[in-house]
Amino acid sequence: MDVLKIATAGSVDDGKSTLIGRLLYDTKSLTTDKIEAIEKSSKQKGYDYLDFSLATDGLVAEREQGITIDVAHIYFSTAKKSYIIADTPGHVEYTRNMVTGASTSQVSIILIDARKGVIEQTYRHFFINNLLRVKEVIVAINKMDLVDYSEEVFNKIKADFEALNAKSTFKEQNVSYIPLSAINGGNVVDKSENMPWYEGQTVLEHLEGLHSHDVYEAGKARFPVQTVIRPKTEEYHDFRGYAGKLYGNSIKVGDAVTVLPSLTESTVTKIHFFDKTFDEATAGSSITIELENDINVTRGDMIVKSSELPKIEKDITTTVCWMDSKKLVAGTKYLVQHNTNRVLAKVESIKNTIATDYSGTTEASQLAINEIGEVTIKLSKPLYFDSYNENKSNGAFILIDTATNTTAGVGFIR
Repeated sequence: MDVLKIATAGSVDDGKSTLIGRLLYDTKSLTTDKIEAIEKSSKQKGYDYLDFSLATDGLVAEREQGITIDVAHIYFSTAKKSYIIADTPGHVEYTRNMVTGASTSQVSIILIDARKGVIEQTYRHFFINNLLRVKEVIVAINKMDLVDYSEEVFNKIKADFEALNAKSTFKEQNVSYIPLSAINGGNVVDKSENMPWYEGQTVLEHLEGLHSHDVYEAGKARFPVQTVIRPKTEEYHDFRGYAGKLYGNSIKVGDAVTVLPSLTESTVTKIHFFDKTFDEATAGSSITIELENDINVTRGDMIVKSSELPKIEKDITTTVCWMDSKKLVAGTKYLVQHNTNRVLAKVESIKNTIATDYSGTTEASQLAINEIGEVTIKLSKPLYFDSYNENKSNGAFILIDTATNTTAGVGFIR
């Protein structure tokens, strides 16, 4: 079954958690005790409706304030697909959480309050989805019940967002617009009788109709080696396999491959998936491959097609979203975690900060928490990478503080 990863984004009180709760409720994905807890809490608060945000807000502070603070991951399934939803916070001070939630998602749902329209936060959420090259964006214009289900209001917001979309440099992105009332369930799972003028799909119908080729960007095959498998049993006495997850594109038995960084060449002889063998593996597959000759391959190496070598350099220009309370300044050293490879690195320079409202860049010498900027990094040994625009999985990395071992930032190679 296909697994679709979704990130939500929206300003405070736009109804992100309510939309997700309604999705879970209408697809019968909530347990009986969870429904009873929602009914009881809603009644205690004096609501004349079910407060579905309680289905997702896990922190006490979130429930008390009615806001989302941390990224919550919610899982549910239909007969067609399995879904993982990252419910991300909308505040500017939680930009790092938005990046975290959207970084692994193929679809983003940006909520807009029909009463407020496109606001500054909308710019920020759309900018992050552009930065992370999320291919499918659903603009969910929520709370239509509070504007009398007005088609005119919907069209005005759609036109404003289209003007914002014109500033995007990611032209392959598909943007869809759905008017809805999450609290009443209109156009979430079931069609709304209050908006007969809208002839498009509901949120769930749109998600169900997406296929892998719609949301995944094809690139060059990249296979970071996670571990070397040597059973050394009587049955598999001479077995040597290389396990990992395949990114970018497919790989086949008979393909000529190169192992990085050694640049040793070989040929794929077998592809294993658990207890079965296949002639071809597609992107996203967790597999074990065998090579024609016994060569030195270890965790952190990367296997690629010989005709599709990535860049191999020690200096990289990147866009970094800073996540640490300690500011990022030139001269500091961090560990760069790139796929399964970990390299010591030094920050050479910080050129600027990038405004998330599309207003441009500002010259800067440091990055504070939640700021995004252009940073040049020097590595202790060559990295084998693609630009993030060419291959998302092989163009992204994290910066790890060598003293605290915390994830200090996430970067995208230009």
